[in-house]
Amino acid sequence: MFAPLETSIIGRARKAGHINIEIVDIRDFSKDRHKKCDDYPFGGGAGMVMTVQPIYDAIQSVDPKHKALRIYMSPKGAKLTHAMAGELAAKYEHIVILCGHYEGVDQRAIDLCIDREVSIGDYVVTGGELPAMVLVDSTVRFVKGVIDEESIKTETFVDGLLEYPQYTRPQDFMGYTVPEVLVSGDHAKVDKWRREQSKKI
Repeated sequence: MFAPLETSIIGRARKAGHINIEIVDIRDFSKDRHKKCDDYPFGGGAGMVMTVQPIYDAIQSVDPKHKALRIYMSPKGAKLTHAMAGELAAKYEHIVILCGHYEGVDQRAIDLCIDREVSIGDYVVTGGELPAMVLVDSTVRFVKGVIDEESIKTETFVDGLLEYPQYTRPQDFMGYTVPEVLVSGDHAKVDKWRREQSKKI
């Protein structure tokens, strides 16, 4: 499931030693002889709930003294933003992310182990793995050496704006041409045009 974290920018950052990502299988910590990690909810209802013991022991195994920020990916959490990702990268050297599944996790796992709940949006996905990868991807970009620092300064959501349109060769494709200002060589005009486009978008 987490194969994307071994490729592209994140994969290169891991190989270069800028970031370290450890994937922990909660099932390995189950005391059930079948390694079961879920059960029916008390009070009835559809679906299964992840049990507290394997989650608690898994988190304790990687952060026994609670030095990391512990996050649970949850639709009840604060919505992930560009600013939050920057804050996480700047403030926390170690982050533990709990990925839920099924109908969620036993509330006691959240009460005992979690510092913050984070959501990637108001919709439902089948598990917390994809949201966790979105959180990782958006956060590690702020870590020094992961991507060019100049890129971070000019990208979408900086200054509360979306990024301006981008163009590259060829200059004319099927009658759609690159705006003249971008090939004018006048950097002040280019900057002004880009700012205007960002405001318009």
